[in-house]
Amino acid sequence: MRVYKQTITVILLGLMLGACSSNTKDKPAIPDKPASELYAEAQTAINNGAYGEAADNLEALDTRYPFGPYSSQVQLDLIYVYYKRSDTAMALASADRFIRNNPTHSELDYVYYMRGLTNMAADYNMFQSLVGVDRYDRDPSFSTQAFNDFRTLINRYPHSEYAADAQKRMMYLKDNLARHELAVARYYIKREAYIGAVNRARYIIENFSDTPSARDALEVMEQGYSALGLEDRAEQAAAIRRYN
Repeated sequence: MRVYKQTITVILLGLMLGACSSNTKDKPAIPDKPASELYAEAQTAINNGAYGEAADNLEALDTRYPFGPYSSQVQLDLIYVYYKRSDTAMALASADRFIRNNPTHSELDYVYYMRGLTNMAADYNMFQSLVGVDRYDRDPSFSTQAFNDFRTLINRYPHSEYAADAQKRMMYLKDNLARHELAVARYYIKREAYIGAVNRARYIIENFSDTPSARDALEVMEQGYSALGLEDRAEQAAAIRRYN
């Protein structure tokens, strides 16, 4: 039986390696063409939604003509194509590369906007969104970075064509971040970590006062102070909550 299992494992590994080898061979190489032709084909692929084909042509351009007339636009297009392919790691790396190498470029507002969109996409979870699972207890690092990207865009390029949409997305992200902090504060209440709960609630009130979570944070603060025997502070939090 043990020999049989080992044989099956070897066969499966062989099939997997063969499939990988086949896929590598099946992937067509980008032929040597002038930069203008490669770029035209990449644009056609983008317009047709063939983002894999577009990425292949743009990557070939980026490698073969790193200082050509299309260099900057190719890098900008790669950010977009990687984003559309949901390859968030490559999109972020490409955006960082562009910002690092082109600190005064006229389209940096677009790069920060795409970086924000990509960080939002990285935070997105299709399964949980579809089934309606509350996602606000998850790691908010991508949402935080997206918020910072949009804030950088608005602060540096207030008249950018992307500023208005970035502002709306910041409001959405701010509400999500506040709900994350609220979920943590409520978790602390359940674990009877009342000082931690109060501190989290205070952080929400100080940093997210214009979100619905601020009122719920006052309730958490009231519960935490009451559990700690600080009834005066608990009543103060309750009074503020009733007033609001």
